Amino acid sequence: MEPLTLTDKAQSKEDIDLQAELSKSGSIPRHIAIIMDGNGRWAQDKGNVRLFGHKAGVDSVRDITESCAQLGVEYLTLYAFSTENWDRPAAEINGLMKILVHSLKNEAKRLHRNNIKLVSIGQTERLPESCQKQLNEVIELTKDNDRLELCLALSYSGRWDITEAVKKMAKEVRDGALEPEEINDSLISKYLSTANAPDPDLIIRTSGEFRISNFLLWQLAYSELYITQTYWPDFRRDELYRAIKSYQKRDRRYGKVKNGYAKRLSASVINQIIS
Repeated sequence: MEPLTLTDKAQSKEDIDLQAELSKSGSIPRHIAIIMDGNGRWAQDKGNVRLFGHKAGVDSVRDITESCAQLGVEYLTLYAFSTENWDRPAAEINGLMKILVHSLKNEAKRLHRNNIKLVSIGQTERLPESCQKQLNEVIELTKDNDRLELCLALSYSGRWDITEAVKKMAKEVRDGALEPEEINDSLISKYLSTANAPDPDLIIRTSGEFRISNFLLWQLAYSELYITQTYWPDFRRDELYRAIKSYQKRDRRYGKVKNGYAKRLSASVINQIIS
């Protein structure tokens, strides 16, 4: 019987134990989103063209997707190609698109066999026809899978996402289907391309850059951030585990305070502070 993995390798006992320990030490993020950065620099450090790094990064996608599925993560969103990336040299974009088509063809059966659903967000109509065709085929093949939802952000921009949501709401207001007073945070979220997924619990960025780069701008309002110096082609499950351990140590208060704090803040204490 072939192993139930994306990497086509049986999971080691050591890794099973590490995951069990991680599950016991705290909550596993329901939704992890990753800004996969550093492919080009990784390749250049090795004396290769940038495209070599993009190809190598596919192995990281496979390993991280597999380990998230094994841990019970429900949603994994990968920032694969931003709208700003269209400004890169044409030869690099062409190579990236070919890598995307090849990877989708190669991973389709693996994803389906492992009960992983593929979806995408972004201006995918801007992708070459061959990419759109292959992407839609894999989405259709895996649409009923429910172990993990893998979302590829392709030709995606957080500002684009919000702008499109505003356009949809404006049209409904114009048509009388929506009153302006009905618009709130919850409603806006329903008009975004990520409407069917919860906001990310954990955002990981590789390569050491401290910026969001126009990724899920609305959705990450209360996401926990984890920045690593590691370039994406070297990012593997051991570092994913470190990111989750860091997440488990965070005190997620969503702007609130710990239980019991209000009781300690009596009127006399307040008067003492302000007097």
